[in-house]
Amino acid sequence: MTIERVIGHIEGVPVGTVFHRRKDVQDAQLHQTNQRGISWLLDKDGSRVSDAIVLNGGYVDDEDEWDRIQYTGASPGKDKDPSGRLLRDQSWSYTDNAALRLSFERGYPVRVIRGYEGDRRYSPSDSYRYDGLYEITDVRTAISKYPAPDGSSISICQFDLRRLRDQDQVQTKVERHVMDVLDELGDEPHYEEKFPQARSVRVRRLIRDTAAAQRIKQLYDGECQLCGLRLLGPDGRPYSEGAHIRPLGKPHNGPDVEPNILCLCPNCHVRLDTGAVALDDERNVIPRAPLSEVSLLPRLTVRDGHYIHPAYLGYHRQYWEQQGRRRS
Repeated sequence: MTIERVIGHIEGVPVGTVFHRRKDVQDAQLHQTNQRGISWLLDKDGSRVSDAIVLNGGYVDDEDEWDRIQYTGASPGKDKDPSGRLLRDQSWSYTDNAALRLSFERGYPVRVIRGYEGDRRYSPSDSYRYDGLYEITDVRTAISKYPAPDGSSISICQFDLRRLRDQDQVQTKVERHVMDVLDELGDEPHYEEKFPQARSVRVRRLIRDTAAAQRIKQLYDGECQLCGLRLLGPDGRPYSEGAHIRPLGKPHNGPDVEPNILCLCPNCHVRLDTGAVALDDERNVIPRAPLSEVSLLPRLTVRDGHYIHPAYLGYHRQYWEQQGRRRS
């Protein structure tokens, strides 16, 4: 059966799916081509509207904050030098820019695919990843940070995008219902409370064991990066948990991406989530609470292919330092 390329999610391609090549992204119907940044298709009235963009470090004026993106429009090849630097103004009449602006006017979301050359806080290390639906909140003509070779300013077509809420990033009614329940439960774990609350934390972890977390757990084959423990179940398979350094959900709003995820045993997951341990930017383990009879590694284990961004380590340290000051 041929999957149709449409506005919105593509059937059978969940958020978080990784593709090794741009051609694989195109073959999955996520994007129109295997080269251009902006993808478009024909709307019901025959107009070209954008359905997807690739964010892969293409322009200096792009800004990626995961849930909010400032995106630069497209230019034909003759308007760029070999390095990709613009030589002249961008045009709203250029097909790709016009299509993305029409999607804004019609309120259509676009799929965002991040590539390995984008912001290292969010980008996969050597591939492309479908990161879900974003709405276009504003369009404008702006001036590029870099002038033309003759020193004159360059006008660019600029778009603001905002990631849709988690409930809109899942593709089945059951998943959307679960996300609604999780939203009602809240996102802050409270380990001092009794069983029902602790169970809700466990439910959140299971639901949020996403494709990114699964990839990290497979990379380490279930071995805890903090203590080295590798738990095996009765079936002989390893058990571990994908732990977000900067937690998902409010008030932290951490991204569900590999540079923000660790493979931990359940005990070390709790230690991380409660601030009992922290990590410096060199990934040295810093105990922040008494840990009697607990043997932690002096330095976090990190395997090839797993980049951990220091911004998330810094956020985790600062958050728990602030919590400590409030309690003292």
